[in-house]
Amino acid sequence: MTRITGHRGARNLWPENSLTGFRNVLDLGVDAIEFDVHLTDSGELLVIHDATLERTTDGEGPVRALTPQTRLSVKLKGSDETIPTLAEVLSVLSTADGLPLHVEVKSDETGTPYPGIVSRVAAELAAQGLAERSYLTSFDVSVLEECRRTAPEIARLVSVNAAWAEKQGGLKSFIERVDGLVEIVAIHHELMDAEWDLITSLLPLDRLCVWTLNNEALIGKWLERGIGHLTSDSPDIALNLRGKVSATV
Repeated sequence: MTRITGHRGARNLWPENSLTGFRNVLDLGVDAIEFDVHLTDSGELLVIHDATLERTTDGEGPVRALTPQTRLSVKLKGSDETIPTLAEVLSVLSTADGLPLHVEVKSDETGTPYPGIVSRVAAELAAQGLAERSYLTSFDVSVLEECRRTAPEIARLVSVNAAWAEKQGGLKSFIERVDGLVEIVAIHHELMDAEWDLITSLLPLDRLCVWTLNNEALIGKWLERGIGHLTSDSPDIALNLRGKVSATV
């Protein structure tokens, strides 16, 4: 059965990467939750996707420049909430026993990995007893190699789209490079569709994740293919369709 992952706390339903979203998505019955982590210069681990504030908040500038004080003055768009810390998010998600967490380790506004972020994220997961059910995720293979060195006990997931695969020397060589590094390979749905035969000749379905699918036609197509994992901003749609597909089998 395809496992449904709520992307950025189901951002089509609630403000992206918000505590409200993380609390509410648990009630949907998703099989995993995905979110993103940045590291500020003052040492806070913050859950936000972009390296800059403009798209998802009423603030401006790089996330890394926030202090604990200035962070409290920045509000998420469509919400009175501030950007949550990783500790706050994990405190909410820890209430769902056994629910896998896909924790994307982000880079700064220049695309440079934050020094020390992997060890800090791993330590926070361990402190809240969540390491065994988490995946550390990234597009950047060097970051995932650091994850393996620093926290080998935490599973790993790599993401790739067509542009990124091309930069890495092609999809086949990329998959062969990461095969022994990660448990799950998450591939953008357009690339997955275009290279389906190649991909499935290299990896079993249960190690594949397709992203990010938000309409019934696309979701239904990948559910029928039996893909192992499916990431959606609208996991309510995906869960409903999965129930219908399962009922007809």
